[in-house]
Amino acid sequence: MRYKIVHSTRYEYSASVGQCLNMGYVIPRNTLRQKCIENGMTVDPMPVTASQRTDYFGNLAYHFSIEKPHDTLEVTATSIVDVSQSNGEPGLDFGPTCAQVKQLLLESVERPDLLSREFILPSPLVETDKGFRQFGSRFFTADRPFLSAVRELTQYIYQEFEYDPLFSDVTTPLQDVLEHRRGVCQDFAHLAIACIRANGFPARYVSGYLETLPPPGKEKLVGSDASHAWFAVYSPGEGWFEFDPTNDQMAGHQHIVTAWGRDYTDVPPLRGVIYGGGKTHKLKVAVDVSRLD
Repeated sequence: MRYKIVHSTRYEYSASVGQCLNMGYVIPRNTLRQKCIENGMTVDPMPVTASQRTDYFGNLAYHFSIEKPHDTLEVTATSIVDVSQSNGEPGLDFGPTCAQVKQLLLESVERPDLLSREFILPSPLVETDKGFRQFGSRFFTADRPFLSAVRELTQYIYQEFEYDPLFSDVTTPLQDVLEHRRGVCQDFAHLAIACIRANGFPARYVSGYLETLPPPGKEKLVGSDASHAWFAVYSPGEGWFEFDPTNDQMAGHQHIVTAWGRDYTDVPPLRGVIYGGGKTHKLKVAVDVSRLD
């Protein structure tokens, strides 16, 4: 499946900005199931410097600076991505059990297994205290197939938590999400990661896009899509598997990966430092994911 993704971010400041330094993760990365075949970035006002680099996790980070006064900033990323067609969810009731995965992670000296261990540790937005361990322990019993346990946790979050875009923002503590049982895709991904890590397994945060389809008989509105977030877990000898608790499914051909890391703080779509700008600003984000074939 071939997709065109247009991600536009516009800031309007209450006072002039004299200088800004920015970076973002809006360029889809290449993975085993997708390939970014074309990408273009436009920034208004025109930046003085602009560059791409590959970060620690293998993501493409875009850096730019503007050194003239401006009261608006607009950044647009346009990408063409080929995503492999999904054949449905694999059988998850086979493979190593939770106990076997822990033992393999402890004993293995294989490079992928060793690298996965850092995703067991807590990160800035994902705590691994006993509350999350207790919440997740019901799923990760010793003799249960590990991936089956992760799938049930994904389903539980989907069924028991309410999607509420007014409840949280990037500063909302994860404990509040667990207590009130509501949030957005970022919260649900972080919650699942916290439960999985707290029980001794690797899990990472995945940022990207999800193709959305209009109701039958209706045309899709341009710019009506949004950034999306889900998570992935690691099983020794099998690799990484992606799960989407917001939609109760494994990531498939409608999920386009931009970047991954420990949590949202590693891969925000856009962040930076400004000098000036006043006390307030308006932010408008528009995302359009469209099929080309």
